[in-house]
Amino acid sequence: MAKAAQKITLSPSRDIPFDKLVLSQSNVRRIKAGVSVEELAEDIARRGLLQGLNVRPVLDAEGVETGMFEIPAGGRRFQALSLLVKQKRLAKTAPIPCILRDAASDILAEDDSLAENMQRVALHPLDQFRAFQALREKGQGEEAIAAAFFVTPQIVKQRLKLASVAPALLEVYADDGMTLEQLMAFTVNPDPARQVQVWDAVKNTWNKEPYTIRRMLTETSVRASDRRAIFVGVEAYEAAGGVVMRDLFQGDDGGWFEAPALLDRLVAEKLQAEAEALAAEGWKWIEVATDLPYGYSHGLRRLAGDPAP
Repeated sequence: MAKAAQKITLSPSRDIPFDKLVLSQSNVRRIKAGVSVEELAEDIARRGLLQGLNVRPVLDAEGVETGMFEIPAGGRRFQALSLLVKQKRLAKTAPIPCILRDAASDILAEDDSLAENMQRVALHPLDQFRAFQALREKGQGEEAIAAAFFVTPQIVKQRLKLASVAPALLEVYADDGMTLEQLMAFTVNPDPARQVQVWDAVKNTWNKEPYTIRRMLTETSVRASDRRAIFVGVEAYEAAGGVVMRDLFQGDDGGWFEAPALLDRLVAEKLQAEAEALAAEGWKWIEVATDLPYGYSHGLRRLAGDPAP
């Protein structure tokens, strides 16, 4: 006859006054990592305590409960709460949500502390990108999101930019089919169809480095460091309706001009205007071009003039 599985009994939860709690020496976390205690305190002050503390009764020499409780798991949250109490933003007797472990439990305090820190799973970057996007869609601005999660607005902008990559490529990244650096490279071109086209072209080749992806996505554009772009200027180009594509993750020398035909027209018009200004000085022959044609000096000779008094 099959034996019935034993029922699991979970530790009870209980609100314990803050001044009855002490940090346990069994807490395995010794080295600071991640969000600072100050930032965690501000987060608790803003949204409350999202996760209770794991506590055990403190026993005296005779094994009798003293009314105090030690915290083997949740030390950083306790330190953040202590900071709020010190700042007089939280009452010393405020009830703190706790999970109460029996003092006679076979599970060691160090075991609980280690498990809480090792069993957690870090949020996947893609989930963070989508969460930021959801917050923005619900009305929160980039500055507000950055302040709430203690990051710079630039980081929020980068995450939101990543979330705008073609959904098919986001799924590839979620399945570990590409690296984060490769995913970031696709943000230089906002066209999802072109992004997918480029990935299909490189995914089965040896040369699918981020710089290759960026080059393929911008091959029909003109870098802002190009002499034509410098000659016309970003302001004049954008005033004429041109769009500049930028990379939030790497230095891009000012981005890429997405309308080469428009840029060439503006170059020609500005060159012609410069030529007309020179013609007004009395020159009889002026020819303008973005490049000197091959053999342009054939048949020409240098004239040595006499300096005027």
